[in-house]
Amino acid sequence: MSASEKDVVMPLLPGYSFADPTRSHFPRAQTFSTKAVEKEQNSGAVGLGADVDMDQLAAMTAKLTYTTSKQRDSAHASQQMAPKSSRHASGRQAGKRVPPHVALDKKVLTFNGFFKETVTESADEHYRVRYVKIFYYLEDDTMSVLEPPIPNSGLPQGKLLRRQLLPKDSRGTPWSWKDLNVAMNVTFYGRTFRIISCDEFTRRFLLSNGIELNDFEDAPEDPYLIQRRLVEEPSTLATTKDDFDKLRQFIELDRKVLRFYCVWDDRQALYGELRPFILLYFLVDDTIEIRESHEANDGRDKFPLLLKRQRVPRNFRQLPRDFPAIVLEPGETEQDQYLSPEDLGIGVTINVLGRDLLLHDCDDFTKEFYRRNFGVEDFTPVDLSEPAQPMKAPAPPPHSGFGSHEDSMQSVTALAPRPPKTHVGKLLKYENKALRFSARMDTTSPIDGERRFVVSYQLARDTISIFEPRTRETRGGKFLESTKIVKPGTEMAPQYYTVGDLYPGATLQVFSRTFILEDADAFAINFIKDNLDLYPAEVAATIEDGDQ
Repeated sequence: MSASEKDVVMPLLPGYSFADPTRSHFPRAQTFSTKAVEKEQNSGAVGLGADVDMDQLAAMTAKLTYTTSKQRDSAHASQQMAPKSSRHASGRQAGKRVPPHVALDKKVLTFNGFFKETVTESADEHYRVRYVKIFYYLEDDTMSVLEPPIPNSGLPQGKLLRRQLLPKDSRGTPWSWKDLNVAMNVTFYGRTFRIISCDEFTRRFLLSNGIELNDFEDAPEDPYLIQRRLVEEPSTLATTKDDFDKLRQFIELDRKVLRFYCVWDDRQALYGELRPFILLYFLVDDTIEIRESHEANDGRDKFPLLLKRQRVPRNFRQLPRDFPAIVLEPGETEQDQYLSPEDLGIGVTINVLGRDLLLHDCDDFTKEFYRRNFGVEDFTPVDLSEPAQPMKAPAPPPHSGFGSHEDSMQSVTALAPRPPKTHVGKLLKYENKALRFSARMDTTSPIDGERRFVVSYQLARDTISIFEPRTRETRGGKFLESTKIVKPGTEMAPQYYTVGDLYPGATLQVFSRTFILEDADAFAINFIKDNLDLYPAEVAATIEDGDQ
């Protein structure tokens, strides 16, 4: 086939197009390339599989690498941080652009922070402060969290979060360097970190991109690390030797004891009493021992000691709030103030583990010790004697209601009760003799107001009986058995009605019912005339008027 025949163009009609059976390569030209969100047409399109320049292919490939919006922001921010000379130099290189993975390589934002972790079932600490470093890699917007190791911490420290894209919210939006700042909280997978500071590169990077940094914060101290530091760090402070020499105290004050006589007033409690004790203060080691002082037939067991020899704190309740007093005894680290000879003296009350002891006297050696060392001259003992109180006779118990009051009082006045004595002369003189009065009931009831009664007073036994005569309206009968009647208001010390209380016109109170005596029989009138000294003065005038 000649050249002229090859240049002939056949129309694209059915039957006029023929495939070349010798062709084995079918390249397809690329006319568009993607750069960020822009599309530009390649003027010099090169087909796939064709022979191309490798340098040109590398330049084209670099345009398609790392083209996310955040990476463009990071690359732009990095170029803004670069010196002007380098930017001008790069601008003079015609058509050459540094890719983000090269421009942002090994550029990392470093933040310092911490997070608190709750510690349960530990007596040494309630929470723990763990310090971390947060890294933000500008190259690919990934982050990692690293905890610097602390020696002998017993915790799995090191890398807490490996390098990865960390979601900021529930939609999976990753964190950006624009979201980070100092003095803020960030949450990674449910754990909240507090950012307190950053390094110098991070500070310059954020300031150059228009982000105003908050004030740096101080990291809180870990209570457990403070406690460990006091133990682990060697003390380099030089302490001056105390003037007090323990060896000298032992040599000079051994077997020298101050003796005080004291009492514990427990009389406010049930069956309490004023209990005596002996307080011994050992000058050799400033310890105190309290011995019980027993007397013959005091009714107490022969226990020798109330308090064994030990140092007694001035206020044993003054303890740290976190001290487990329910399981541990306080030591010198919790209490550093103990009773000393300056706190003791005659008339002084001291508190010994919750008991107030009054020091009321001391021995001769103790007096001489205080006279030489403290200049005390007055050693007058405290008077503990109580003024004698007169014994009050106990009041008799109230009458139980069974039997007479005199009969019941026999059980109070004597161990072997006897029947009350009877006035024999009176019994012989007035046997079967009685004063009779007609009476009516003082009441507002019209039915009871019409009733009439006969009141009889037996002179031999001083008893009163009441009888109601039978009428058409009432059946009558015995109203009150012969008995002694107590006057109103004298129930505790009973006083009975006597013969001088019964006369015409008198009022008789009988078991919540009131009777008015209206008239008397001839024997009663003659008895009153013969014994006017037993009755009030107005009774004689009433009797005389009745005779007239």
